Formats: sequence, C-alpha cells, structure tokens
Amino acid sequence: MPTPTTMSAASDAGEINLHAQQKEQGRASDYEDTDIDSAYGDSVASSTASLSASVLEDCKINGRTYHCKRSRGQSWNPNDEKHCEALDILHGVSILMQDGKLYLADLGDNHRVRWLKVLDVGCGTARSDFADSHPLAEVIGIDISARQLPDSDLPLNVRFDVDDITEAWTYPPNTFHYVHVRWLTGSIEDWIALYKEIFKALKPGGTFEHKESSCMIRIDNGTRDPQSALAKWGKMFISAGQKSGRTFAVVEDDIQREAMEAAGFIDIRVVNFKVPIGSWSADEKGKSIGAAVDRALQADPEGFINRPWGESLGWEEDKMMVYAAYLRNELKAGKSHAWCSMKVVIGKKPYTD
Repeated sequence: MPTPTTMSAASDAGEINLHAQQKEQGRASDYEDTDIDSAYGDSVASSTASLSASVLEDCKINGRTYHCKRSRGQSWNPNDEKHCEALDILHGVSILMQDGKLYLADLGDNHRVRWLKVLDVGCGTARSDFADSHPLAEVIGIDISARQLPDSDLPLNVRFDVDDITEAWTYPPNTFHYVHVRWLTGSIEDWIALYKEIFKALKPGGTFEHKESSCMIRIDNGTRDPQSALAKWGKMFISAGQKSGRTFAVVEDDIQREAMEAAGFIDIRVVNFKVPIGSWSADEKGKSIGAAVDRALQADPEGFINRPWGESLGWEEDKMMVYAAYLRNELKAGKSHAWCSMKVVIGKKPYTD
C-alpha cells in the first residue's frame, strides 16, 4: 500500500529552512565540507525563526487536512494526527521487514558511516532513527509539508528543508554520501527528472536507496473476490494515478530500476519483499508484520483514499465512507491471505560520470 517516506527528524536547536523562499530570493544553502562543530554552529546561527504563511497554509478536503499544492509536487496523504499515527505504524513495518535495519545499502565501515552527509527525500512524519543511531552524521530531511515536522526532543545533527522536490534543487552538486527515498508513489510526475537531481546531488561513489510499496493487494488462498474492497483498492489507486499523471504503479512498472539506469546509476541492486496484510502468516515475524499493516489500514482507510479517489476519480465523501466500512469489515474478518509487494532498489553514482 502506498505511503510517504519517513526517516529523519529535527530539534529546537536545529534548523528548518524554506528552500522555496530561498529560491525566490536568489539564495541557496551552503553545504561545504567542514568540521562538525562549524557545520552545526553555522546551521543554528542561520536558523529560520518562523515559517511563512504560504508554506504552512493547509487545505481541507472532506474535513481532512493537507498541505496545499505547490508547483508540481503533491502529497495525497493527509498531514493530520490521525493519518500520521497510521504512517508511524507503517514505519515500524518497514523496519521489521528489514530485520530491524533502517536501510539496506552498504554504506561502508562504521567509521565512514558515522561521518556521512545524508539526505532523506520526502521525510514525512520525520522520525529521528537514523540521526539517533549516527550521531556524527549530518542528516537533512526535505518535505513539502511543514506541518508533519517535529519540533522538540530530537537530535542536534538534523535539519529540515521545506521545499518541492519536483522543482530544480538548490543543493550544490556532489554534496551527499547517501540519499534515501521511501514511499513517494502517487506524488511524482517525472521520476527520471527526480533521479537526475539525486544523481547530481550525490558525491561520486555515493549511494541512492529507494523503497516503494505496491498498491495492488493480492490474495494467496483462493478467496479473492474481484468485487471485494480489497480487490478494488489497487485498481482504484492505479486509475487515480493515470488520471492525475502521478503513477501509483511504480513497483509494477519497475520505475525505480529503469529510472536509476536512465539517470546514470551503476551497480544497481533490487530487493523484493512480500508484505502480509493480516495475521494469517505461518511464521511469527510475518504475523507481527501483517497485524501491524492491518492495524494501519483499519486506523485510517479514509485518509489513504480521500484525496486521490476524490480529486482524480470523482468519488463523493459518502461513497468513500461506505467503501472504508467494507474494507474494515473484510480486514476484521481475516479470511483472505492478502499481501502486497515492496521493492527496494539501490544504486551508486560512478566516480566519473
């Protein structure tokens, strides 16, 4: 099922930068290599005191809160507390699927990893896991929605940039050792253009890791009913993506691998996962993962479908509420061995491009 990315976080002493404002004023951030004290001293000193009203402005759709659309970038997930709780559950699922690992890329030995410059693209609800476990790394989270960003009790080695990643990037070339993207399906018009920006921002030899989940729900035990809510889930998202021009078929169309190749990445590695939905799995790990996915879906199915199905497919709120009720009932019944695919693709920027 599609969701936005989550990996890093910020602190009161850290910084929230408005790259959209900076671009309008002809300013760009300086990410020159320097010692850790100097880097964070400058970052804190230049901290933006308050976010502009235009960036913080929210839209309401059927009573749910979203960041307003800016340029070509658009998140279809609500940024309210109810939906963020569901996304936090799915963050836990992501970690469980990878046996407790935040990432699958080989970032080198422990000494090198400690000093990495890391960019988390579309950081969403912005957990601090990577920064907590790599206290000497410089971690930057970028997202279009400022509302989801945390504001207290978080590491000093993180800062946030509020910006639209589908516009030209302001990060200087060859800045980052590692770029992480997760769950941006349905939000991007031109994946190759985004990958080229990531390629340019990475240092030679740098690593890019991108995780996406399929919106297509599949059934293993022969109980699939084509008219069921579970069966309709993926079909509706695929249709919504076709109408909006922001595809939800990232996994099905192998967009991650193809876009990496087109952007110039090498040593591309693909890792596929089967994510259970519900507690039907025979092994304990699968049961835990499936139960968590089930809990996230039941917590806020309305939030997942509200914007894409309403804006792109013309579904009225009442119709979506009825669908959500059917989906909850099917999940509670637990008769179907439902699952979806998750794909992680990892590539490297060559030392000469």
